[in-house]
Amino acid sequence: MIKHYPYKYRDYSHIAAEASLAAREQGKFWEMHDLLFKKSPRLDRNSLIKYAQELGLDINRFTESLDAMKHLKIIERDKKLAFDLDLYNTPTFFINGRKAVGNRPYEYFKAIIEEELRDGKR
Repeated sequence: MIKHYPYKYRDYSHIAAEASLAAREQGKFWEMHDLLFKKSPRLDRNSLIKYAQELGLDINRFTESLDAMKHLKIIERDKKLAFDLDLYNTPTFFINGRKAVGNRPYEYFKAIIEEELRDGKR
């Protein structure tokens, strides 16, 4: 499950979160998600609209969603959850309640999952 936690010191992080959710409305969340990471830090409004065009989205619908900040409630809810969980870094993962902070290699996650699976069988 993805939660949005726009970084407060980045100018375009909130509008980028809005863009991903506007793309989700048209079935292209993951495509937009991947494109935003690839194109970062070019995340201003005009760039986001260009990316939506690249993905073949309905631009009027996308722009209306973006400009109205249609998903503000979702993003603010996610930000509150991050605050309540004392998250300070992204990405942060929770695996069976265990917090893993930062971009970690596959082996790191594999070890945690294997431990949790072993512990769950006892």
